[in-house]
Amino acid sequence: MESVAEVRGIKSFVLRSGRMSSAQKRSYETLFPLYAVKGYGSEINSKVIECFSLFGNTNPLVIEIGFGMGRATADIAYKNPDNNYLGIEVHKPGIGRLLWEIEKLRLKNIRIIEGDAAEILTDKIRDNSVSAFHIFFPDPWPKKRHYKRRLIKRPFTDLLAGKLVSGGYVYMVSDWVDYAEWALEELSATEGLVNRYAAFSEPQQWRPETEFEKKGRLKNHEIKELFFVKE
Repeated sequence: MESVAEVRGIKSFVLRSGRMSSAQKRSYETLFPLYAVKGYGSEINSKVIECFSLFGNTNPLVIEIGFGMGRATADIAYKNPDNNYLGIEVHKPGIGRLLWEIEKLRLKNIRIIEGDAAEILTDKIRDNSVSAFHIFFPDPWPKKRHYKRRLIKRPFTDLLAGKLVSGGYVYMVSDWVDYAEWALEELSATEGLVNRYAAFSEPQQWRPETEFEKKGRLKNHEIKELFFVKE
C-alpha cells in the first residue's frame, strides 16, 4: 500500500495539449480571475481554502474532481442553488467551457481550482468540511501496469473520507466495469465509508448525463455507479 506522499507523486492524469476553441480561450482568459480560486500554488500557498471567503456563505460544499467539459457540473449547480460547488480540473479546454456555462447561467455557487486534486485536498481543504465528492468517469487506466495511476484507491479514498462531514458521501460513476469493480473494493475497504447499496448503486436520477457518458453508451459500455456515505 502506498503512502499518501507516494500517491501525491503518482499522477492520475496526463496533461494534454488539447486545442482550445476561441470561445473556450476567451472564457479562460476573461472569466478565470472571476470564478477561480485566486493564486493557487503561490498566493495561498500556506492557506487553507475558506468557503465563506469564496462564496460568501456557509452552504454545504460539494467538490467535483475532474469535471471534464463541465456541462453536468453547471446543470447540477443551477438546480441546487443552496449548495456550493468547487470543481477541480487540470485541462484548460474544460475549464474554459465550464467558465462559459457559469457566465451564461449566471451561477454564483461555483468556483474552480486548476490543479492536482490530491495536492489540493491534502493542503487546502479542511478535514470534516466537505458534504460530497462527485467523481464522474475518471480515467480508467485500463492497462495493468497503469493501475497505480487510478485515482480511486487507498490511501486517496482515506483522504476523501477524512475531508467529508458525517453523513457526507462519495459518488463515483464509470463506464469501465473493471475499474468500477476495483473502486468498489477500495471504497469498501476505506475506514469510515459505508456503501449505501449492496454493491453498485442504482442510477441517481438527479445526475445529468455527461457527453462522455453518451459516447460510452454508443460503444455499449456499461455504466456503473458507486455511492458511499461517511458514518
